[in-house]
Amino acid sequence: MSIPIKTVVPRQIDTIKMNPEIISLVKEYFTELSEPSLQEEIAKVGVIREFKEGEIIMNFGSFVTAVPLVVKGSIKVVREEEEDNKEVLLYFLNAGETCSMSFSCCMMDKRSDIRTTAEDDSKIIAIPIKHVNDWMSKYPSWRNFVMRSYDSRMQELVKTLDSIAFKKMDERLWEYLLKRSKAHHSNIIHSTHQTIANDLNASREAISRLLKQLEKKGAISLERNKIVLL
Repeated sequence: MSIPIKTVVPRQIDTIKMNPEIISLVKEYFTELSEPSLQEEIAKVGVIREFKEGEIIMNFGSFVTAVPLVVKGSIKVVREEEEDNKEVLLYFLNAGETCSMSFSCCMMDKRSDIRTTAEDDSKIIAIPIKHVNDWMSKYPSWRNFVMRSYDSRMQELVKTLDSIAFKKMDERLWEYLLKRSKAHHSNIIHSTHQTIANDLNASREAISRLLKQLEKKGAISLERNKIVLL
């Protein structure tokens, strides 16, 4: 993530003061990171960042300087297709999760091929990439956390590919609405038809038609820039 972070010299970490809020957030949302020394390091080098709804957190082509530990809100992750400049929704990040795509960019020292956007007001703990790599060999719980994150996202990406390849657009739309509802912890989705069309790589007209069909079936209620799942 392109987040300005003060560089920490390794030998000075022991003298850095811990942020008690970060310790509390890690214990609440990332219970698997249970090693006290790891929690302390996160509290020393991590930076709390907050983003407003709709704010771009990381954009295409930017260098990844940190990985996020999400502690509040929901973050949308999309990938850009190089050939036609269209975007494809990959997944949503919620509290207690991290972005595995950010890990891969960090480890390979490459520019980001994804964009992350705050779906609603969100808060993260940004971990500088220097420590992301160091902790892989230093802390078993961190290594397991990273690998489980990769596995979870890989399964989700496979489901996304299966959906695009084998499912009809009405099925993809319904799954999308359920995912957004889960991400927001609400049955009310604030979105335009065009935004949904962009996420599903479809035309706005097709999405509007399918939403009308879902409304006729009693599955949703359509309001201005708002969809209510019934």
